[in-house]
Amino acid sequence: MTATAPLLELPHAPVQVPFEIHSMDWIDQNRRGQNELPHRHNYFVIIWFKKGQGTHLIDLDAIPLEEQTVYCITPGQIHLLTQEGSAEGYVISFTADFLGSAQGDFDLLFNTGLFYAFAEKPYLHLPPELQEELEEMAVKMMKEYANFYLLRAEILRGFLRIFLIYLTRGFERPAVTEAQSKGVDLVKRFLALVEKNYISKRMVADYAAELAVTPNYLNEVVKKVSGFPASHHIQQRIILEAKRQATYSSASLKEIAYSLGFDDLAHFSKFFKNVSGQSFTDFRKTQAS
Repeated sequence: MTATAPLLELPHAPVQVPFEIHSMDWIDQNRRGQNELPHRHNYFVIIWFKKGQGTHLIDLDAIPLEEQTVYCITPGQIHLLTQEGSAEGYVISFTADFLGSAQGDFDLLFNTGLFYAFAEKPYLHLPPELQEELEEMAVKMMKEYANFYLLRAEILRGFLRIFLIYLTRGFERPAVTEAQSKGVDLVKRFLALVEKNYISKRMVADYAAELAVTPNYLNEVVKKVSGFPASHHIQQRIILEAKRQATYSSASLKEIAYSLGFDDLAHFSKFFKNVSGQSFTDFRKTQAS
């Protein structure tokens, strides 16, 4: 099935490599027109909000901006950062291909909790010691990005990896047993697969096959770690995208259903109500009010 065109897509500014780093002041002066409405990107964005006030809309949640906080935005997430006056910080944009395809690079993006909403909150407060480490890397990236020396992309890639590793260390994680660690790892891998395949694959068995486990085992582990079975997460991911499109676009119920892989409009309408607890029409009315 061919889905409808992505909604609210902003083109990435042309650069020589699929990577950018700018100060928030630069973004405010040069990208204000692009950032006045809720939008989404087809690349990863890290926003380090160092100083100022405002609100950050991430999907359906409006989060008050707090100083020395990092927000990790996943490709496809809808967001809008509204500043009240001037602000200090950095905005880093990059593609998965730019970071690399090695297992360690994959883990940084998909298995650390920074992206793909596995963490309980979509932001990280930075302790003073972590601020110092990240500032050093950010300054180095800014300097390298401003020049066009030999192997520029390789150096930027290395600095970005170190920056992401420092961020990963900033997450507070309780001590877990080896068995618990394996379970959490499986759930993270499952959620990463859901993020990439939720439109084309809606059965737990599809994901279990890719993860080389049985559907029953996958459901058991996912429920033990997250509190919900695997099917719940698949359904919620579909509903999240449906709500994004219903809230931030004028697409009809039929168009949204088709873009999410549903041929039967009645089936999608029933699915939306069963999973979200309200009809599509009622949900759209609440967003418009």
